[in-house]
Amino acid sequence: MAELKRSKITAVGHFLPEKRLTNHDLEQMVDTDDEWIKTRTGIEERRILEDEDKASAYMAAEAAKEVLDQRGISAEEIDVIIVATVTPDYLFPATACLVQNYIGAANAFGYDLSAACSGFLFALTTGSSLIEAGTAEKVLVIGSDKMSSIVDYTDRSTCILFGDGAGAVLLEPSDDGTGIIDSIQHSEGDTNCALYQPAGGSLNPASEDTVAQRQHFIKQDGRTVFKKATEGMADVSLEIMEKNNLSADDVAWLVPHQANKRIIDATANRMGLSSEKVMINIDKYGNTTAATIPLCLYDWKDELDHGDNLVLAAFGGGYTWGAIYLKWGL
Repeated sequence: MAELKRSKITAVGHFLPEKRLTNHDLEQMVDTDDEWIKTRTGIEERRILEDEDKASAYMAAEAAKEVLDQRGISAEEIDVIIVATVTPDYLFPATACLVQNYIGAANAFGYDLSAACSGFLFALTTGSSLIEAGTAEKVLVIGSDKMSSIVDYTDRSTCILFGDGAGAVLLEPSDDGTGIIDSIQHSEGDTNCALYQPAGGSLNPASEDTVAQRQHFIKQDGRTVFKKATEGMADVSLEIMEKNNLSADDVAWLVPHQANKRIIDATANRMGLSSEKVMINIDKYGNTTAATIPLCLYDWKDELDHGDNLVLAAFGGGYTWGAIYLKWGL
């Protein structure tokens, strides 16, 4: 039997808007304060894409261009583009198709994947499967979200959480034993809609009434989501460690979705990891949804060693959650 082909990350790119929205700025907008936000979430500031003519596809394309430059290849060599996002430029065409045009990836096909904050993790598994099957050799996996486009800046419970940004990686076949080793994904239909955008889909298309009721913004039952996310992310991270016989000493880094510092801490504690092994940039960027994990990889890329064991973990609306175990291949 032929040995299973494995994929690995061979380049990482990012894009962050210049505009910084600090906690002190939010104090002027809603009834909140810096200390409360930092204590409850760990967030100090977040980035906002102010350009009205730019959105998720633009940020994704900029992150992709950095990947191509880092790898030293042309866009025409890309086979597939997968964009994880809940803030597509349009319902259709797919954001990935716009990115393909922006970067000149004439030989690639692409599509979007919607799994909220777990989107990048799910997209990475999907891209890896294409390489394992021999369908593709070079897959761009991008997480990009312009969350400011669906945040209600009169809702103090949600407007403090989210920021804009994009992160991208290139997946290629691995020939050195590194790469994506294993993945676990879960979904549980959130029929109570504890975290969702009420209008804009086929159930509640845009109307004067939906706009007047501010139904095109994020709505969240914070306590319910916090409890579910804490349990889900911690459980699946431990699950993938046990499945692959990994001890805390074996794990070099936890790369967690950046939703809430307390959720990240609970996950690390469940895994038996010290804080020195946890990537955290939520203080600088807030929750960029599908972009948080690749932004962590970008920020820490110079500290990662070839062969390091990484556990990527996320929880998102849907509900969706999962973990990936990979050996760093750069």
